Formats: sequence, C-alpha cells, structure tokens
Amino acid sequence: MINAARKPPARLESRVDLDTRKISDKFLLGMLGGVLSPYKLQILIVFLMLIAVTAISLLPPYLVQQAVDGPITSGNLEGLIPYGIVYFASIFIVFVLRFAHTFLLQTIGQNALVSLRQQLFEHILKQDMRFFNTTAVGQLVSRMSNDIEALTELLSTSIVLVASNLVTLVGIIIVMFVINWRMALLSVCVLPIMVVSTVYWRRKIRIASNRLHKLVAEMLAYINEQLNGMLIVQLFGRQDLSRREFDSINRSYRETHRSMRDAYTMYVSLLQLLTTFGLAILLYGGSYGVLAQWATVGMLIAFIEYTRRSFDPILQLAEQIAQIQTALSAGERIARMLSIEPELPAPQHPVSLTQTRHGFAFDQVSFSYEVGHPILRDVNFTVQPGERIAIVGATGAGKTSLAGLLARFYDVDSGHVLIDGVDVREISTENLRKYVTVVPQNPYCFDGTIADNLRLFDPTVTREQMESAAKLACAAPFIEKLPHTYDFHLLPGGGNLSQGQRQLLALARALIHNPHSILILDEATSSIDTETEVLIQQGLAQVVKERTSLIIAHRLSTVRDADRILVMNRGRIVEEGKHEELLALGGAYAQLYQHQFDEHAELTP
Repeated sequence: MINAARKPPARLESRVDLDTRKISDKFLLGMLGGVLSPYKLQILIVFLMLIAVTAISLLPPYLVQQAVDGPITSGNLEGLIPYGIVYFASIFIVFVLRFAHTFLLQTIGQNALVSLRQQLFEHILKQDMRFFNTTAVGQLVSRMSNDIEALTELLSTSIVLVASNLVTLVGIIIVMFVINWRMALLSVCVLPIMVVSTVYWRRKIRIASNRLHKLVAEMLAYINEQLNGMLIVQLFGRQDLSRREFDSINRSYRETHRSMRDAYTMYVSLLQLLTTFGLAILLYGGSYGVLAQWATVGMLIAFIEYTRRSFDPILQLAEQIAQIQTALSAGERIARMLSIEPELPAPQHPVSLTQTRHGFAFDQVSFSYEVGHPILRDVNFTVQPGERIAIVGATGAGKTSLAGLLARFYDVDSGHVLIDGVDVREISTENLRKYVTVVPQNPYCFDGTIADNLRLFDPTVTREQMESAAKLACAAPFIEKLPHTYDFHLLPGGGNLSQGQRQLLALARALIHNPHSILILDEATSSIDTETEVLIQQGLAQVVKERTSLIIAHRLSTVRDADRILVMNRGRIVEEGKHEELLALGGAYAQLYQHQFDEHAELTP
C-alpha cells in the first residue's frame, strides 16, 4: 500500500522557538480549567462557602459600630450581651467554613494535578525519537518535577488565598458603600494606585520568574550531563572547566533570583506605604465627617476596621504574587511541552501485521536528520522473509539510520520503507514494533534485577522463557555466575555490568518479547570479545532461520555467513553480494576487509 502522494514530514520547530513561544494567561487558565472541569460541583460548593465566609466575616465590624453607637453611647452595658454572642458565634462559623473550603479546594487541586502530571508524562511517552534527541533530559525532568510542584502550590494554596481575598475585597467595598458612600470613597481612594502598581510589578516579577526557571532547567540539564559523563570529565582532567561552567550558570541563577527578589521587595514596600497613607486619609476625613455629623464615631471605628480588612487581601495577594507568577511561568512551560505534537503522525486507517515471517524493502529512500544534510540517498534494496542481510560501511555511512527508519523512529524524506508491501507509515507504531526488534549498540538497563530487565517488568514472562532466551543469547553463563543469578540487582543504566554483558541481556530481551519479529542487530556485538561473539553466532544460527534479520556490523568477521552483504558509502549502497563475491570484486568491501585484516595482524603478537 504505497501512498504516492505522501509528502515528506515537516521538521519539528526548533527548541528555541518552543522555549520562547508566547503562552497567554487565557490559554493557561483554559489548561487549568480543563484539569479542574471534572470537579465542577465541588468547586461550586467551595465558591458558595467563600461567599458565606465573606458575608459572615463582614458582620463583626458592623456589630462594633452598632454597639458603640447604641449600648455603649447610652451606657446600657447589658445591651452588649446579644452583640457579644453574635460576634463570637460569627467567628466560630467563619473558622469552620474556612477550614472546610480550604480542605476541599486543596483536595481538588491535588487530584487535578495528578491528572495533569499523568497527561504530561503520557504526552512525553508518545513523542518520537527526534524529540528526545533534541530535548535535554534535564528540561523534561524539570517539567515533571519543579513545574508541576509550582502548579501544586498554586492550586492547593495560592488559589485558596486569591479566591478568598478577592471575594472578601468585593464584599467589603459593597458593604462600605451601603453604609456610607462618603466614608467608602475615603477608604478606597488608594486602591486604584495599588491596582496599577500590581499590574506593573507583576510583569517584572513574571519576566524574572520565567528567566529563573529556564536557568533551573539549564542547571539540571548541565548537572545530568556532567554526572553521566564523569568518566570523561575525570579522564581528561576537565574538572576546572566544568567548575567554571557551572559557576557561570550558578551566578546567573543568583543574579536572576536577586532581580526577582528586588522587584518583589519594592512592590510589597510600596503597598505597605499606600496602606498607611490610606488609613491616614480615612482618619482625617472620617474625623471631619464625625464633626460634620454625616458620620458617627461607631461608623468611623467600623470603617477603620473595614479599610484595614480591605488592605489585607491586597497585601496577602502581594505576598502570593511571586508564587503565582512562578506557577504561571511553570504553566507556560508545561503548556509549551503539551503543544509539541509527535512528528510521526498516526495512520488514519492503520494496517495490522499478523504473519510470523516478514520481508521488507527500501524503495528510493532519502533521509536527513537536518534539512540540507542528507544521510541516505535513494537507497533501494529488498529483503525476503527469512533472509539474513548484513550492512557494512565506514562510520557515518548511514547504516544505523536504516534501522531507525525500519522501526519508524523517524520518517523518510522521500521514498518508502515497506514491510510485506505495506508502508510502515500505514502501520500503527504499537503494531509495527511487535514485529520489528532493534538490539542497539548501547542498550539501556533499568534499575532492577536481571529478571526485571529481561521481562521488562512484565509479570506474564515466565522464568523458563527468560532462561531459554538467555541460553540462546549466550547470556546464561555470566548471569549464573552473578550473586543471586537472575535476581542480581542492577544499577541504573546497568553500571555494574560490562558493555558486552548489557548487549547480551538486550539480545535475550529481544528474543523474549519479539520471538517472531524482524531482528535488527545494530552493532550488537561490537563490545563483545571474540570468544563470546562466536558463541552468539552459534546460538543465533537456529534463530535467524525462522526470522528476517538485518545485521549492521563494523566487524566484517560477523557477517561472513550472511545471505547477502550490502556495502554503504556516503548514504548509498555501492556494492551487494556474498562475502566471497565481494572479496573477488576487489572494491569497497575488499578494502574494508583488508584494512581490518591488517589491523588484526598488527594487534596479534
């Protein structure tokens, strides 16, 4: 099924564009609204509680006003008892309601972020290999940890305070205008300046916060790179250079943090000054109002309390603004990550592979990792079911790219990669990789036991399956010498195994999980000693009879028995034939073989 009209895939945006793309607050609110939408009823209950808390919390200053202008002014102290009962009852009710809505909203926030974290992880899982090749691991870790944690603080703490304070502020302003509009105007006269200041300083803090968290991601990426490459760092005495590079990143982090701190300090100090100035205006104007008899003493006392309470939400918002801006910056980065779509589109009507023996073909395939720098050029060859094909050539000839295209880690720029006549782009990735298995040159081992890495944590894989595959891959001899054999615990990455042992495990793992697949060995024996290599070749002799295999090799000794050998040079197939035929040809293969023979002779005593 060849779709002749298919266009070459568009390249992903550069990571620079993805790091600087503008994400609006409206989009962020939409993203957060999406994860909060399953909790609409609970959020409605929280909102009603907030209104109730605001209404009841506005009662005490009013009670003070009535008490001062009533029983206290008239000397009727017994008349204060009802006011006192209502006063303390309102305080108790507000406490209960605040506890309830805070507990409920934090529960909602935590549940919503579980969904968002899962969504982000699943989104990363479905990305193609080009994404992982161009995105630093530190950035992904930062998105999943620091940025999600910042949103956790927003939804579980900051949003509670923001919502409560906004409702309280609106309620106070309404009550003050209902009681006395002149006093209310005096109380709110500095609020517009506070709002303008908040908008101004919010932008400065947001910019600094974005820069700060970008530096955090860079720092994590650098630390991850240096720790993973510590052997090279120490082997070549690169410690001083690494120290200077880290010092530069560390100092940039400090300066950016200072910038955000200075902006926040100026903002909070300005609000404190405006608060004091606003209370002074109220005291002066309110005292004049009492003397002019358009206000009472009790009303002045109540308005002082209302004004103080109206400033409290703004000051609390100021205290939260750094956290809020940090959370919104984190939300921007998460939104950018979620906006990245895989470069490899899923087929609209996928074709399923069901046979146990498959052939494949490369039809006029050209491919490049970067536009303008082709790796493969018009590659053509066909492999019949059960055929054993070897690919050889100098480093950079494009051998490994063939494996990546057949397993559809990437898509071709032009041409077609076919399995049983079906373009791999018409097969779902999940189905395709059940039938195409790649044993990479540098296999990865997870933190777990040998058995965990063989079964890939799949409990349905039996001990007998593991032992059989390990024997076939010649991994059993070294496994059985380890303490606890198959229960031997590996370090992350398999650091307590040799490169050759990890390759043997990877080969056994491939035999377990894809027993009837197309097998691609990508330099899979490059780090194995000659004796073990012979054993592997003997062990695989029976296996390859039942499957189609593509062996990418640097050692020509490993490909002598292949049905055909394809010789690549600069992205093209320049020779094809059996070992003896190619030697007799006297071309590129013969030169490679002679070169390796001479090297072997020099190394042999």
